[in-house]
Amino acid sequence: MNKATVIIFTALLIILSSCSKNPGSSGPYVPTAADATANATLAELQQGRTLYINSCEACHALPNPDDYTAGGWSSILGSMAPRTSLSSSQVSLVYKYVTRGQ
Repeated sequence: MNKATVIIFTALLIILSSCSKNPGSSGPYVPTAADATANATLAELQQGRTLYINSCEACHALPNPDDYTAGGWSSILGSMAPRTSLSSSQVSLVYKYVTRGQ
């Protein structure tokens, strides 16, 4: 490898290692049948949870879904979703999960 490649590779490693992957001690809630609503089935909530963990935790600690309102989550997902490879239907599942089916 040439010197420039080594420098770029090292910089990438430093950036990637700075991501925090600690979701906290309690972790995100696990949906149950009682959490299903007219807007979100239990299966959708479970899929949303999986997407939330796998996509969001890749770069930062996961906020507690209850820490934000539905409007807050809409703004957060609007700014964060373009940084992921999630489709719009997958983002919708994450939204259903973090807003508990709203």
